[in-house]
Amino acid sequence: MTASINRNDSPTASSQPPLGLDHFERVRFIMVHPSHPGNVGAAARAIKTMGFRRLTLVSPQVPDMIEQAEAQALASGATDVLTGVSTVESLAEALQGVTLAFAMTARPRDLGPPALDIRQAAQNSREHLANHAAAEVAVVLGTERSGLTNEDIALCQWVCHIPANPAYSSLNVAQALQLAAWELRYALALDQHLPLLPTTNKQNLPEGSQPASNEQVQAFLSHWQETLIAIGFLNPAHPKRLVPRMQHLFSRVAMTKDETDMMRGVCTAVLRSLHRPR
Repeated sequence: MTASINRNDSPTASSQPPLGLDHFERVRFIMVHPSHPGNVGAAARAIKTMGFRRLTLVSPQVPDMIEQAEAQALASGATDVLTGVSTVESLAEALQGVTLAFAMTARPRDLGPPALDIRQAAQNSREHLANHAAAEVAVVLGTERSGLTNEDIALCQWVCHIPANPAYSSLNVAQALQLAAWELRYALALDQHLPLLPTTNKQNLPEGSQPASNEQVQAFLSHWQETLIAIGFLNPAHPKRLVPRMQHLFSRVAMTKDETDMMRGVCTAVLRSLHRPR
């Protein structure tokens, strides 16, 4: 059985110790009686993309599950995670050392642990890992066809649901695992200040990609206004609010030097065309 925890222990953010990268190492994903090698391969890929690596299979229905061609193919670059998969005979064995376990299911349960959604589960996991140095978290998923049994769920502290279309809430097990891994990564990444977007080396951007100075933007706006007058779009005697609206528009755009040069080139071409003899 898993160690007991106090579900009402919800420390404030100010009392939580800083989160370390080792917290990703203290999260495991458990697939109970998986029957399709492809789902195991897809699960390995799913957790690796989110920074996790611990995957456990409980009594898989296919011998040598991780060696199957479909598992290897769908792992797609996560064969290191697939190679490190642990295989055990029972869920109780898979949960050894775990102090907080979430049983993922699409069906409501009248009897068993309390229920929460996957986002709440991720937040609870973050707090649990941050406040207990030896804590370990597990996300438990059942078979592709029937999910987890009541006996499986009884070994966990929480029942966990993924909000979905109530008329069709059935998710493939690998898809459900991917969503769980994403929510856990997001919760852990915010505390660790990990990047949430792909990073670029902005220091090496060409000069033209740097933000345009105020002087460059104002010079373009003067050129633009001259062009609008030349083509008859702007009446300087009755400008109304057109000019300030244009100024606000291009101020919001946050133009680069190349963009101001490009737009001034458009203005020059228009004015030259107007003055060209027909």
